[in-house]
Amino acid sequence: MTYLEIEAGTHNVEIALAYGTPDNFTGEPVYKNSHCFLHAAAAEKLAHAAELAERLGYHFLIFDALRPSEAQWVLWNHTPDPDFLADPRSGSPHSRGVAVDLTLLDSNGTPLDMGTAFDAFTPRSFHGAADIPIEAQHNRLLLLGIMSTAGWDFYSKEWWHYQLFEPRSYPLVADQELSKPMMT
Repeated sequence: MTYLEIEAGTHNVEIALAYGTPDNFTGEPVYKNSHCFLHAAAAEKLAHAAELAERLGYHFLIFDALRPSEAQWVLWNHTPDPDFLADPRSGSPHSRGVAVDLTLLDSNGTPLDMGTAFDAFTPRSFHGAADIPIEAQHNRLLLLGIMSTAGWDFYSKEWWHYQLFEPRSYPLVADQELSKPMMT
């Protein structure tokens, strides 16, 4: 399989992989080496989405992309919540390289208000949550519109998560299969 490294300079995105730092729900870095990879099909759709966002004066901040299967186990062992994490026995779209977690940045590089933080495991993170400010609802719908227009599917319980349709048709990816391992 072809997994492409997504880079700020070549893909018109900002990258701040949350699991490469302690600034995530585990409180510890999950990735030893932060690299942002996507399956070639997902990278193509991300490029299209970035182009659509740019036309409107926005660009993306990526929180996570390909997540090796080993990393999925770390997250699951910390918080085995099937509403917000895929059971690693069946695999996550992230562990197949066909999912991306992201938000929109304005022209000054400031993240738009989405009503909750990334990885806020609460019903307020659901698409369509009515108990967040109107501006945040608008921003979520803007992100949803851009990503849907570019051919992405979404997960209803996480405003930040987008994936290719039929993600299980892609194989799971182990860390040692990557050109630049993330876990070792």
